[in-house]
Amino acid sequence: MAKTLVGLEITEESVRAVEVTAGRAPSLLAFGEVSLPPGAAKDSEILDASAVSLAIRQLWTRAGIKGHNVILGIGNRRILVREHTTQALRADLLRQALPFQVQDLLPVPANQAVLDFYPVSQSGDQLEGLLVAAVAETVEELIATLLKSKVTVDTVDLVPFGLARVARIVGAPGETVAMCHIGDHTTYVVIAVDGIPRFVRIIPIDVATSAVRVREGQAAVDEAESLQPARVLETVPPQPADEPPLRGRAALRAANGTDPVVVDLVGRLRNTIAFYANRPGMPGASTVFVSGAGAAVAGVVPTLTMALDASVRMVSSRDLVRTKKSGEIEDLEMDLNLVSTIGMTLGEGY
Repeated sequence: MAKTLVGLEITEESVRAVEVTAGRAPSLLAFGEVSLPPGAAKDSEILDASAVSLAIRQLWTRAGIKGHNVILGIGNRRILVREHTTQALRADLLRQALPFQVQDLLPVPANQAVLDFYPVSQSGDQLEGLLVAAVAETVEELIATLLKSKVTVDTVDLVPFGLARVARIVGAPGETVAMCHIGDHTTYVVIAVDGIPRFVRIIPIDVATSAVRVREGQAAVDEAESLQPARVLETVPPQPADEPPLRGRAALRAANGTDPVVVDLVGRLRNTIAFYANRPGMPGASTVFVSGAGAAVAGVVPTLTMALDASVRMVSSRDLVRTKKSGEIEDLEMDLNLVSTIGMTLGEGY
């Protein structure tokens, strides 16, 4: 068994990776991010293989990552994730039968798709779970680009499944929780219980222009300070003590001074979480965990807190792995983004 695990994500802005020790109490050994030129990639899609390959080589050098076998996290609007029920079969037989069962659900012919089935529960001879389908050409291009960078893909994992494993660490045993990872252009919502994903939705929404950025030393000192969680929470508008807090759509209407992108994002997150909770026999999420750089955008956390009938907590990499020294990850944006990348490394043994 490898002594370390490397998780890698390719987004529109950058390539990002972490190296952690294997085992139940992982430590963060190395991490880093290298920016991509405009148009080189979309989330988990390669548009300029040469540019992405160069960025990956630079990332390994700058971050000091030793391992060259990676768990590649993928996730974008073109990946189909939906609930699916099938006959309980041996894993090998199910893999053979799946293309014939789901052909009508796919946007491309089954022989042009990479299919996976994540079993969640079994009732009699029926197996319930999540169907995942990605375009084979996209996945093959990712793997080929990494090989050019002398990086071998051991496993391709759906980013929301990694986030479900994160939920197991930060949530209470048996608790239904929601993980909301807010990226610059793509947001993942995962409802999970004990690390098992029950529902996944991938939401394409651009929050990059609303984020407070400190990249490349271009931000002023006051902008950098605004990234601190205490300053984010200060954006909550004070309410009279004798009035109950606003909830649901009333909270969204009250946020009329907030960036419209934030209001739109929070509305989509609220509707997604409510959609799952409103189905018969499905308990609602009692806690919503928020990660990703978009969580640091002014107004996101307080507006989400007002809009949901659940506690809202921000999750960073520090909640998941130990670091060599306190305060090693000084950039809040990086700290929040690494949650999904670390989730790729949280396998069965954690």
